[in-house]
Amino acid sequence: MAMAMDLEKIQAALRDARLDGWLFYDHHHRDAIAYRVLKIRPPLCTRRWYYLIPAEGEPAKLVHRIERHNLDALPGTQRLYSSWAEQRELLGKALQGKRRVAMQYSPLNDIPYVGLVDAGTVELVRGCGLEVVSSADLVQLFEARWTEEALASHLQAGKIIHAAVRAAFKMIGKAVRNGNPLGEYDVQQAIASHFAAEGMAEGEDAIVAVNANSANPHYVPTQATSLPIRLNDFVLLDVSGKLAQPGSVYFDITWTGFAGEEVPARYVAIFNVVREARDAAIGCVQQAIRAGRELHGYEVDDAARQVIRKAGYESNFIHRTGHSLGEEVHGNGANMDNYETRDTRRIVQGTCFTIEPGIYLDDFGVRSEVNLYVDERDARVTGEIQDAVIPLLAEISG
Repeated sequence: MAMAMDLEKIQAALRDARLDGWLFYDHHHRDAIAYRVLKIRPPLCTRRWYYLIPAEGEPAKLVHRIERHNLDALPGTQRLYSSWAEQRELLGKALQGKRRVAMQYSPLNDIPYVGLVDAGTVELVRGCGLEVVSSADLVQLFEARWTEEALASHLQAGKIIHAAVRAAFKMIGKAVRNGNPLGEYDVQQAIASHFAAEGMAEGEDAIVAVNANSANPHYVPTQATSLPIRLNDFVLLDVSGKLAQPGSVYFDITWTGFAGEEVPARYVAIFNVVREARDAAIGCVQQAIRAGRELHGYEVDDAARQVIRKAGYESNFIHRTGHSLGEEVHGNGANMDNYETRDTRRIVQGTCFTIEPGIYLDDFGVRSEVNLYVDERDARVTGEIQDAVIPLLAEISG
């Protein structure tokens, strides 16, 4: 049985944020956030609909007469329109008396995951005399926070993913030790087979990257592009996935290994800088949560980036420090970002995100990625933590 929207909690959050309402809008199923928060899914959406949740009182629905039943599952007074002129008139009446409403809008599109309402519709609402603000923090409260069941699915997926990474490194070590041919794509497919056997959802392809390919953060091998893995190669594995069950959420990690007996000093040095940056970001979150201090995504990025900047590799850290995790690998909570965007969203209880700083040079790149879950009093890494580049031949002989 589908869960119903929690109107009372949404209205309480609106009052806390000093907003007059949250205005939802969609056309052709463009706003997935709206459907997840409102917990509806009309089969057809060829005409525009609006749903206003006020901070106080009864919600208001505005739907086209052709699709008058699209919002039937939601409480509130319904208005019907046919023409564009009637739509604008009735929208104005629904918004009458309101001054500030939230929408899935992001100023300057800083947070594109939330910037789903088109500019023209924002102009239309502003034309009714209202201030439109971003719903980004509201979305976190009702979309990005995990249930206990979601957290449990994440932890179970993590066990499977860590096992897959260990098996992949062992596979590489044995092949190199025995002189057997093995490529990036072969390892990726072995991870996919492991996932299928363990009941993981189909979706994200693992990144298996050798040497210079590891310096490309979003490199994914194919059968055509796959490079061989040979003795003394540097190997990066970025593996994400979730259980093949409704409501499951993602687990996402990156580990690095060296296809030899002893890891060269250059790899060790770069990994140590990345590890220090990772741990600085983790510590930033933990200290704030334990102290009850408000923390924003951009501050966590600053903590990691400061370490890499001090080591002289600022220009080689070319992405944000982390992203929100949810039912999609890039979720709708705060990102740890003051680089690609300035993410001013608060980090809230019940959310999880990656911490994954990296340094990318011409011939190799290092990234170390963990998942950090925030509860009421603390923040914890939900999986294993890599402390050093793994010497893959030493591992299989040990």
